[in-house]
Amino acid sequence: MRVPVEWLAEYVDLPTGVTGEQIAADLVRVGLEEEGLHGGDVQGPLVVGRVLEVSPEPQKNGKTINWCQVDVGDANGTGEPQGIVCGAHNFAAGDLVAVILPGGVLPGNFEISARKTYGHVSAGMICSSLELGLGQDHDGIIVLTEFLGEDAAAGLAPGQDLIPVLGLDHEVVEVNVTPDRGYCFSMRGIAREYGHSTGAAYRDPALVRAHGGDVRPITVPAATKDGYAVELADAAPLDGVPGCDRFVARIVRGLDPAAQTPAWMATRLTEAGMRPISLPVDVSNYVMLALGQPTHAYDLGTLGGPIVVRRARAGERLTTLDDVERRLDPEDLLITDGGGGDRPEQVLGIAGVMGGATSEVGPETTEVLIEAAHFDPRTVARSSRRHRLSTEASKRFERGVDPELAGAAAQLMVDLMVEYGGGTADPGVTDAGSVAPRGTIELDVGLPGRYVGVDYPPARVREVLELIGCQVTEAGEGRLAVVPPSWRPDLADQPDLVEEVARIDGYDKIPSLLPSAPGGRGLTHAQRVRRRVADALAGQGLQEVLTYPFVGEDRFAELGLAAGDERRYAVRLANPLSDESPLMRTELLQTLPDALRRNVSRGAKDIALFELGTVTRPTRGAAAPVPGVGARPDDDTLRAIRDAVPEQPWHVAVVAAGAADRAGWWGEGRGSDVTDVVGWAHAVCDLLGVTVERLQAERAPFHPGRCVELALPDGTTVGWAGELHPKVVQRLGLPDRTVAAELDLEVLTTASEPRAAASPISTHPVAGSDVALVVNRSVRYGDVEESLRAGAGDLLESILLFDVYRGDQIAADEQSLAFHLVFRAPDRTLRTEEVNAARDAAVARAATDHGAVQR
Repeated sequence: MRVPVEWLAEYVDLPTGVTGEQIAADLVRVGLEEEGLHGGDVQGPLVVGRVLEVSPEPQKNGKTINWCQVDVGDANGTGEPQGIVCGAHNFAAGDLVAVILPGGVLPGNFEISARKTYGHVSAGMICSSLELGLGQDHDGIIVLTEFLGEDAAAGLAPGQDLIPVLGLDHEVVEVNVTPDRGYCFSMRGIAREYGHSTGAAYRDPALVRAHGGDVRPITVPAATKDGYAVELADAAPLDGVPGCDRFVARIVRGLDPAAQTPAWMATRLTEAGMRPISLPVDVSNYVMLALGQPTHAYDLGTLGGPIVVRRARAGERLTTLDDVERRLDPEDLLITDGGGGDRPEQVLGIAGVMGGATSEVGPETTEVLIEAAHFDPRTVARSSRRHRLSTEASKRFERGVDPELAGAAAQLMVDLMVEYGGGTADPGVTDAGSVAPRGTIELDVGLPGRYVGVDYPPARVREVLELIGCQVTEAGEGRLAVVPPSWRPDLADQPDLVEEVARIDGYDKIPSLLPSAPGGRGLTHAQRVRRRVADALAGQGLQEVLTYPFVGEDRFAELGLAAGDERRYAVRLANPLSDESPLMRTELLQTLPDALRRNVSRGAKDIALFELGTVTRPTRGAAAPVPGVGARPDDDTLRAIRDAVPEQPWHVAVVAAGAADRAGWWGEGRGSDVTDVVGWAHAVCDLLGVTVERLQAERAPFHPGRCVELALPDGTTVGWAGELHPKVVQRLGLPDRTVAAELDLEVLTTASEPRAAASPISTHPVAGSDVALVVNRSVRYGDVEESLRAGAGDLLESILLFDVYRGDQIAADEQSLAFHLVFRAPDRTLRTEEVNAARDAAVARAATDHGAVQR
């Protein structure tokens, strides 16, 4: 929002000699961010020039430049025409243009000098609005008769100083308006905020019209029965909120079509970043900038019936003022002419966005119908985005316009048209609809202090709320009943009011203190588990990665998951980032191999990766309800939403390919195999003090016979590890013999929860004994180990398989498994007889269970 300082001074008392920089700093104090300062930075000579000759000269680069002779009067000291090179083509001989001569300075400290270009010495520059800081138009230069209007430009002469004419000696402060502060898209709102910041006296432009020291009250007449007919017929309001709850219509007759916009108004519009067009349009824009209430003027001669505000019908179209034909949506709110007699019904515009071309005010218009209405912000916002049509009106309506402004805005527009257009105000006044009163917010006066950490006395809280326009009454001990002002739709609950207290009292009064951490808090056990697991795997030489959790249905087939596999049942996103990956992963191994393939494709041959992340396991049953946005959902709805949220457990996965030990002068290397990935899985479990068993298993996407299931002693599955199936490796584009593992961290976290005090460590010596058992090759060594543990009893401290022999000294279908058994007692040194007895009992149990024979 551009704020001309001279205009601001009409609504609020500014200190003598105040600068734009000081005003910007005062507005920052109440939360309005400075976007820039304009004006006052153009240094002369900037003068009026009359183009005498224009000679187009094509260049080798395909561009055509104009060599111009421009009359600048005596401003150049000689009175001779000035030779200037110009690349624009929107002017001709005889036009009045803005010329800056050598020695002048443009915004950005851009100094102008005579210089040779395109074979000529160009002594100055013919300026565009962008170059002068008057707007963003850089397509052509300023033609003064178009920019200022015929009447304003009629008195200009070559060589005349243009800086005061264009208002370039006036400062303009530009502020960034956040979406919740829509009322600041107006001089009314900015002036009010400046008054809050500095305490300066404020004059509401909705109550008084002030210009050049002339202050007049704005008297809004009451509605009459003979006003122009208006029907509010919204048959499909959004969540029960009508698209239009107030519509004020006024008529001005007998306008002079040749009437020009007054120079002061054209200057203010230009300073605010808008281009003067015609008196009716300029008056409408001026009122919008002054009050924040968008208005619209219709050519009364094009209307044939009552104004009807309704939703669009299927198939309706409208050509808007930008000459684009638009297909209307049934949710669009329209302003229509109901027709009558021989006049058909017609659409006049999209409410709050843009009017239609059929009722546009033209150069022959003498009677206008003025519209000042209040539209639902959501309806306007949706129409604006649907038609990709962001206008000055829609920007204000979708942020919330003061519903009490419509009458004052219409009256101000009538007054200006009558005064400068020579028209007569029709006595009929239409004010259709009614605005619902604002609800009351009950505020705990101690809440601002508790939220912000600053002691705000109750009297100060009430003072601030009344200062911003709230109606405040006592609502019991320590509580206030607050009714927000009509221009603040963003104030809806207690935290909103708390923010206002902090903002107006001063953000700079809030101390910057680092809060101290309360005692007895820290990482949860699950957080510590995840950090320790990541550290352990990184210590094993693996690299951590993060992958996107989105997959497509074809990934399940690539991994070889059966048709009924539970892992195929995945959450589908309503609005996925990619249509090819609309599902949430149910395992990390559905996305982690992509990271391995990407690294291998970029030259990394020997690589081992791990990822800690969540997977999504949807709950089968009723979908979550979708509540409306008009009010907070009730407890049952919130409970149903929470119950429908899918489980998202934490997993850790590993994938590796290439060499585990690289080859070199030290000897041959070794490729990654099942033992590596199983070892990494065991490292995670051992780190957490969780004992797991290895069970032979078959599970996609692993190779049958090269996959183990890791389980707790009670049978709870922790995860799987092994070599990926060759077909899976081929489909995913991975290196041969790729190995992988995935563990459920939720299971490991629960199993590693501290439950009791640790057993004391025995200080007595250990006793070791080795046994070699011959069993059939079909017997798994893990089963033999379990039998030895069961037979050895409580004295057995640990057991380790250290050799497997298959050779000519035993039968072809047999294998010899050698185990090292370690025994220790907690309270004494074991005798040889006790160790031998425990060892023999272990061997006997293995013989009974598996037919083992000691070698």
